[in-house]
Amino acid sequence: MRTSPKQASLFARGASSLAARIFGGNCYLCRGESAGTLCAPCSAELPYLARPRCPSCSLPGSAETLCGRCLGDPPAFNATIAAFAYAFPADVLVQGLKFRSELALARVLANELVSAVQAAPPIPVDLIVPVPLHDARLRERGYNQSMEIARGIASRLGVPLAADAIARVRDTAAQLDLPLKARRENVRGAFSCRQGLDGKTIAVVDDVMTTGATLAEVAATLKKFGAARVVNWVVARTPAD
Repeated sequence: MRTSPKQASLFARGASSLAARIFGGNCYLCRGESAGTLCAPCSAELPYLARPRCPSCSLPGSAETLCGRCLGDPPAFNATIAAFAYAFPADVLVQGLKFRSELALARVLANELVSAVQAAPPIPVDLIVPVPLHDARLRERGYNQSMEIARGIASRLGVPLAADAIARVRDTAAQLDLPLKARRENVRGAFSCRQGLDGKTIAVVDDVMTTGATLAEVAATLKKFGAARVVNWVVARTPAD
């Protein structure tokens, strides 16, 4: 069941209050006074994606037709919605959550991604699935940043969160360490489903989409186990390589 507007408002106020306690009433980015995680001037500097975008990969293009890349090499996923370009200061927020354990930022990023999803043409989804970390990486970091973002989105939208629907069964090298052409091979066969997904539409949540290789492999795995449609909900999209 979806959350009511009142529940969503309470969630947002609770997240803002938590962030204020953690960051001491200061903006996370400029450290000036702020009632929430970000002050108004810093919020205004966030690099929201300009439209139109390719509906499949969210790179610049037409909102109605696929870009040349997606036409020539169709990805396994069906659509992508992204909130920001991966640029300052959104990259600072993503990196703070991912590498510095600033877990309160997950709520901020979740709220921004919810706004992007709600502004896009509606795609009803049955389940929200975060891109998983391998167990070894999860033990090292202590949390999965995609899971933390997905948790906030599921709470806001009232869509079930299937945290364990897919597992990372190979501890692959970090994609950033690899040449672009090697990234598909790096994640090939890296995931496995843990439940049947017959006929369901799945929203896959991740922090950053670069080449889309990881998300394409996740989508292919979900469809192998019965998903009818897979859409990506990502916080930030990098420019074309």
